[in-house]
Amino acid sequence: MDIVVKGRKTEVPERFRKHVAEKLNLEKIQKLDGKVISLDVEVSKEPNPRQADRSDRVEITLRSRGPVIRAEAAASDPYAALDLAAEKLDARLRKQHDKRFSRRGARRISAAEVPDHVPGAATLNGAGAGSVTEEREAVPTKKIGSLEVQGDGPLIVREKTHVAAPMTLDQALYEMELVGHDFYLFIDSETKEPSVVYRRHAYDYGVIHLSTDTMVTQTQSPEAGGTLGG
Repeated sequence: MDIVVKGRKTEVPERFRKHVAEKLNLEKIQKLDGKVISLDVEVSKEPNPRQADRSDRVEITLRSRGPVIRAEAAASDPYAALDLAAEKLDARLRKQHDKRFSRRGARRISAAEVPDHVPGAATLNGAGAGSVTEEREAVPTKKIGSLEVQGDGPLIVREKTHVAAPMTLDQALYEMELVGHDFYLFIDSETKEPSVVYRRHAYDYGVIHLSTDTMVTQTQSPEAGGTLGG
């Protein structure tokens, strides 16, 4: 497995690429997750002089047979940003590793079982990978400023479809922490309906459930998500 380093609207010098290879120890990463498929590092630069202390951003994305793990950080130079992002990645990798071993034996629904649990879910292709549509080729695209607009836009910039295995709320919270986002969309394994868990104040979380039951939607507002103590 190689580390792919790319720049977004900025050049990545060879010296930095070598530093990335030294900083992200593949042998150490594979000990924590032996099913790693790819490791991508994206570097970007903020031209606004008012954000000089956070002008360089580094995002590390690790894809494996398990959940995607993402870590990002910004600093005054790319080397410092890489150090911060690498620390976050290591902490999330260790968290996933510890939880995997502490819960060994607990059965989770595989992607191949999704159609049996979620009516209308996308089927798997012959290679065993989920069918993912990232952009509709039939719809013409154009650039408006920094936006990539499909059709007459500009409301729908990009559309993605993912196959998602149903999971519990606890697992959704765990995977949200792994990618470092403030919200996470998932299929609830109990209701088989789409739900969103999101970060609130301090260590509290909220959850919004979507239901196709008209009786439920008449008595509950979309903001009726429960709050979980962290």
